[in-house]
Formats: sequence, structure tokens, C-alpha cells
Amino acid sequence: MTSAHPDFAHVASESLTDADILHILTSRTPEAIKTLNGRLLEIDSERGIARFRFEIVPAFCHSNGKICQGGFLTGMIDTSMAHAAIAKGKMAVAVPTLELKMSFFEAMGPGVVYTEGRVMRWGGSVGFLEGDMKDEKGRLIAHSTSTIKIIRPKSNSGGPRASSALKG
Repeated sequence: MTSAHPDFAHVASESLTDADILHILTSRTPEAIKTLNGRLLEIDSERGIARFRFEIVPAFCHSNGKICQGGFLTGMIDTSMAHAAIAKGKMAVAVPTLELKMSFFEAMGPGVVYTEGRVMRWGGSVGFLEGDMKDEKGRLIAHSTSTIKIIRPKSNSGGPRASSALKG
């Protein structure tokens, strides 16, 4: 089976282990994650969990470089939730976000944060995710929930098309 995700179309996903998935994802880190100073630490495809480490730098911050702009924090948590879903789908699915909600509990300035994304419900075409961000002391900085569309690979069965079946 080939992946519905354009970045992984070449990956044969049937027999991937978590170590395989982690290796593939860390060896091809997208520029957006590099820009956010992110590093994938761990995935659990069975439970649908991904953990990241990010470094917030002054360039991400306002208020004289002391408070990270919320969009950067959102991108970090969204990254971990998306990777949790990609891992759950064994890299065979694309997972565009349909809806995302963020709650900010603490201000965060420059420093290291850890995010964890989790698959809460995995359906046929829709999934529900959540994610947390904590600082190095374990304080909860932000929480997010997300709804995703699960796009699975197209079948190559070659069966009759519905449109031709409707023709008389």
C-alpha cells in the first residue's frame, strides 16, 4: 500500500515498526519543524502518541522577547498532534486539520518546551486529537484539541465505476 500523504507516497507502510516510523520521520524533518527548532523524540503508533522537544528563541517572542507569540506555540502542538495521527495511520494516511482549538494557561518565554500529541478517537474518515505543551519543570503551558480528516490511500482494485454503472 502506498501512502495518501504526499511526503510518504514512496513508503511501504504495511510492516513498519515504531522504530522505522521514528527513523523515517526524523531523517526527513520538514523545514517548518526545523524553523520551530523541533525534534521528534518518540512515537507510539498503537496508541497514537508523538512527543517533541522545541526550543523557543527570542525571535518567536513579543514583549521585549519575553513572551512567545501564540501562533508559534500552536504550531508546535499541532505538529505533535499531526505526527501522532500519522504514526497511528502507519504513515499511510494524510491528516489535514478540519478544526483546532487552543487554550493557553501560562506565558512562555525563551526556553525548552515539550509537546505530546495523542489520538483520542480514530474513525473511518474523521479523527479527534489532543495535545499538551509543558515547560522543563512540567508546568502545563497550553492544551489543544483538533479534528482531522483521515485520507486513506485509494484502492487499486479496478472495480466498476459508479458513473459507468449508472449509464443505461
